[in-house]
Amino acid sequence: MKDITLVLQQLEHGDPNAAEELLPLVYGQLRQLARWRMTRESAAHTLQPTALVHEAWLRLGGAERGAWKNRGHFFGAASEAMRRILVERARRRQARRHGGGLIRLNVADVDIAADRPADDETVVAVHHALEKFREAEPLKAELVKLRFFGGLTLAEAAASLGVSEPTAKRWWSYSRAWLYREISRV
Repeated sequence: MKDITLVLQQLEHGDPNAAEELLPLVYGQLRQLARWRMTRESAAHTLQPTALVHEAWLRLGGAERGAWKNRGHFFGAASEAMRRILVERARRRQARRHGGGLIRLNVADVDIAADRPADDETVVAVHHALEKFREAEPLKAELVKLRFFGGLTLAEAAASLGVSEPTAKRWWSYSRAWLYREISRV
């Protein structure tokens, strides 16, 4: 196996075969570097080490760049490329247009359930929020009324409103999240 520094020097001098030899030589070490970088990221991160390596390789210019003096210089540039990719992705996730600063809710965890008895405070809170919701989404508000106050199942409420059960399920999920957010604000 050739030394990486030798291949980098050949690449710098314009050897076309060196370009084909470089990636297989550095790929394993780039994956280790990416894996190490990813262990320091949040659990919400969706980028995989392999994808990070590939994106960094493209940023480095692939095998066509050839401006690295030695192995250390190359891996330093690769590490910097990975860092920039991760920072850009973090900034993108935090951007307001991508929901940055908002709290993500799992709809299954929302505390407005039709199948559980509610205390007086919850009933009043849901009523007030439902009045506000009715202005924006009258059909969805009717679904909530049928389920929460009327005790109907999802299938029964869907039939009553003349919509399909999958549509009623989507409306129910949306309505629960909207009402939960509204009640939480108060």
